[in-house]
Parts: sequence; C-alpha cells; structure tokens
Amino acid sequence: MALVDEVIHQRLASKVALVNQISHYIVSAGGKRVRPMLLLLVAGALGEDTPHRHELAAVVEFIHTATLLHDDVVDESDLRRGRKTANALFGNAASVLVGDFLYSRAFQMMVSTNRLRVMEVLAEATNVIAEGEVLQLMNMHDPDISVDDYLRVIEYKTAKLFEASARLGAVISDAPAEIEEACASYGRAIGTAFQLIDDLLDYEGSTAELGKNIGDDLREGKPTLPLLVAMQRGTPEQSALIREAIVHGEVERMPQIIEIVKATGALEATREAAHAQAEVAKRCLDALPASKWREAMLELLSDSIKRSS
Repeated sequence: MALVDEVIHQRLASKVALVNQISHYIVSAGGKRVRPMLLLLVAGALGEDTPHRHELAAVVEFIHTATLLHDDVVDESDLRRGRKTANALFGNAASVLVGDFLYSRAFQMMVSTNRLRVMEVLAEATNVIAEGEVLQLMNMHDPDISVDDYLRVIEYKTAKLFEASARLGAVISDAPAEIEEACASYGRAIGTAFQLIDDLLDYEGSTAELGKNIGDDLREGKPTLPLLVAMQRGTPEQSALIREAIVHGEVERMPQIIEIVKATGALEATREAAHAQAEVAKRCLDALPASKWREAMLELLSDSIKRSS
C-alpha cells in the first residue's frame, strides 16, 4: 500500500496549480483504500507480483476519488473524512473538473498497462458507476422505491468498483475464468456489505467517528435500507413520519426517526443483510489456495462489517 501511495502522488502531478491543490487535498484526506487493497490481496493470493499491480491499484483509487468529488457536488455535502469537502472549499465547478481530471488520468494509466482486458474491465465499471449515480438521483425523495431498487443502486454505484478491483487482481495474474469470476463475486459481495454498513451508520454512528454529518442520507432524501425496513415494520404514524422526512429531506425530526429505526429492528435487519453478503464473499474465497493473502481477505471481510466509521 505504501508503494501504491507513491504511485498516487506521482501520478497526481499536473501543470495546473488548482488541479494539484484539489487532487492532493482529497487524496491526502486518507480514506480506507479498500479498493486498491482488494486488488493487491487478490494478486497476492494468486502469486502475482508485477509492478502493474501498484499502478492499477492507484487507478481504482483515482476512479473512486473522482466519484467522491462528483458525489459531494450532487449531494451538496460539506464534510467528508472529517474535513471540509473539496466543493465546500474550492467550489462546485472546480471539484467537478478535477474529478474529470482524475478519471482521464486513470484512463491514461490503465492504457499504459497495454492490456485490453484491463481496459475492458475498468471501462465497464466506470460506465456502470455513472448509471448508478443517475439511478440514485432518480430515487431521491421517493419513499416508495423497493428494496430491490435500493440494492440495484448499491450494486451499480458502490459494489461495481469493488468487483472490478478484485477482478483486476485475477486478470493481471492470468487466472482462469472461474477463478476470475470467484474473485469478482467476492469483491461485489464485500462492496455490498460495505455500503449496507455505511447506510446503517448514518443512523447509529456519530459525526466524529464517521467523518461526515449524521443524517446526511436523510437530508439528501436517500431512502436507504434502515428507513425502508422501518417503514415496513413501523406503525402507520411512524411510517408516515419517515415518508414525509424522505420526501422533504427533513432532518429536524432525526432523533424521532432514529428511535423508530431502532425500535423496529431496522438496524439489526440491515446488519443481517450485510452479514449475509459477507457469507457470500467468504464462500467465494474457497476457490483460492490457502495463504496469508486469503486469510487477510477474510479479515477484511470481518473488519468491513464490524467497523464504526
């Protein structure tokens, strides 16, 4: 991961000062780097140790960072990873354009690997992520979406890049098709679990732990699983309160909504859904040979669903 960070900082370089300033600001905020970590772990589990793995790990982090810059503009967020968002500091236009720079730099880097399969995987992933962003936008302030609609947004917007990261670890290892698919399925499942826990923490965590404002999902009108379950299980009055909050993006009654979410067992249901995805991911690892890398992938699963931020 230290070598990946070196690549990240080398490749961020631009002749345009504001591009350097914003891209370094967002990348230096840290983050969990789970996606590049996935790529390295899969490559390690399959015995791959070429320098390409560090370059591609940086690529997936750039793509992820670009989506964060664009997300924060769309969501009008002002806090991420405990710091002011780039759009809050530098403005929406600069954030969107630097997000575009990171996307295009990522494509420059992936072309340098000279492997068509790598480009296919990442081109498809970025396209699906964009579709997921639009799907989420369409679902905003709609309390009537189904759980399947909600899960489709997760699959496209979040899990797809996890899937691509794990798949790339197999691709650069020249793994057979069935191993590649097992790795991709592991990535998709852990990505889904990761987002489910994210959505749960918006009603269970704290601003200090999360590094973002509690209630942001509700303010943005996002009907996430804790709210969908609470509306299904709650009294008509409780359901009506949550519906109104989603439609209008109201956070004034957040304490009441948190109480309803807790009382209806919606947090436990969301956590159970995350655990079910973790079990899917765990079974996928049976396709890999026993190694310290596979053990680390099991640990990553456990950490992803036990985290508090």
